[in-house]
Amino acid sequence: MAEGLYKVLTKNEWSNAQKSGLIEVEIDQKDGFIHLSTARQLPGTLNFYFANTDSLFLLKLDLSQRTEGLVYEAPSAGSGRGGLFPHWYAPLGIDQIAQVWEIKRGAFMLPEEVILEAEKH
Repeated sequence: MAEGLYKVLTKNEWSNAQKSGLIEVEIDQKDGFIHLSTARQLPGTLNFYFANTDSLFLLKLDLSQRTEGLVYEAPSAGSGRGGLFPHWYAPLGIDQIAQVWEIKRGAFMLPEEVILEAEKH
């Protein structure tokens, strides 16, 4: 079974995606690719990039039909993070979302399915 890939959006970013049909956020446009996380990377992503946000949307992606835009790459120098991170180099439509959760601060309690997936790897 393929590893799950996730995108974290703020409330405004999720609202914009629902209106446009595309997941487009400022940091991704600036960097030239869409930042994604694996289940094991989610706690770090939430901690390092969303520490001051009380409510977020966690999207589990279904990229099974299109994988040509997916590249695993090292994080930027100086980030302190290790491993390879999934980056998506193609438009990402909301039709490629398998599941959506609204998550709230409380050490960002991840959905049970995501936590279990992280423990399997």
